[in-house]
Amino acid sequence: MLIEGFHYFTTPVPRAQRKLGYLRESVLLMSRSRRCRAAWADHLDAARSATRQSCADLVRRRTAVILGSGLLDDVPLDDLAQRFARVILVDMVHLWPARWAARRYANVTLQVLDLSGCVSWLRGEGERCADPLSVFDRDDIDFVVSANCLSQLPILPLDWFEARNRPPPSDLGRSIVAGHLEGLSRLQARVCLIADTGQVTDDREGHVIERLDLLHGITLPDPDRSWIWEIAPFGEVGRHRRERHHVQAHLDWRS
Repeated sequence: MLIEGFHYFTTPVPRAQRKLGYLRESVLLMSRSRRCRAAWADHLDAARSATRQSCADLVRRRTAVILGSGLLDDVPLDDLAQRFARVILVDMVHLWPARWAARRYANVTLQVLDLSGCVSWLRGEGERCADPLSVFDRDDIDFVVSANCLSQLPILPLDWFEARNRPPPSDLGRSIVAGHLEGLSRLQARVCLIADTGQVTDDREGHVIERLDLLHGITLPDPDRSWIWEIAPFGEVGRHRRERHHVQAHLDWRS
């Protein structure tokens, strides 16, 4: 609790992100990642490996952009900083572990961006942003990674409506997911998409308790790689149940 409190009160975060719960969710994710370090190890290794392979054959290596950089657990930052002239880490919140890691590299910068396109709209300051990724549609960007953030983008916008006992627009979750995928498709750069697509909750006997579609009805094409992420091992959300995510990696999304 002391560590969580430190990050909650000292992390530089715009008021809107703090009020909408982005800081809280980032701190909770950091705590879970520490508790589940062993269970997450294979997933994190697979994600880092997919990112390395995706950019291995690039001739031009000027700027790499990591969307949903988070805690950097699934980002091979050292490799990217050595391979590219510049690396931009993009997320709504950059906790201190990520900030300290970025400071070790002169060519790594942090950027705060609402990848869902919903924050200003939820605050009553304008319409939803149809293409928040358009800022990265530049000739000097050669590599973009969507790093396990696709399924996360709709969560807090949908929670905003639930907290106010208001029904969200019927297609809100699906449209956020679709908008991110379409935005990736429009970029000039090589795009590596790593996304968790579905959740299965089962018990110690292997009986499935629940299945969840994390992409709100959108089906991705066949991946280059896929694996299981034990996101909540037994004891994390219940003594006799666990949650596992299906993860897909597309090494060249536009192809």
